[in-house]
Amino acid sequence: MISDGVRTIWCRELKRDDISGDDDFFALGGQSVIMARIQGAYIEELGVEVPMDQMYLNPTVASISAYIASLGAATR
Repeated sequence: MISDGVRTIWCRELKRDDISGDDDFFALGGQSVIMARIQGAYIEELGVEVPMDQMYLNPTVASISAYIASLGAATR
């Protein structure tokens, strides 16, 4: 499931294990360097390129997962 993959990436990059689907990336301490690492992980681990503007527009696991699903992306 895409949201599981997204959550795994966020937990690793934000160094937290308690991220829920509606937690806001920025409220969790996210910033541009971490966002760039997450963007790379999406490509490498989920096989989908997510533009930076979409990452800003979809700052929760649930919303970015829905965006990725709307692309028809499949996890590897």
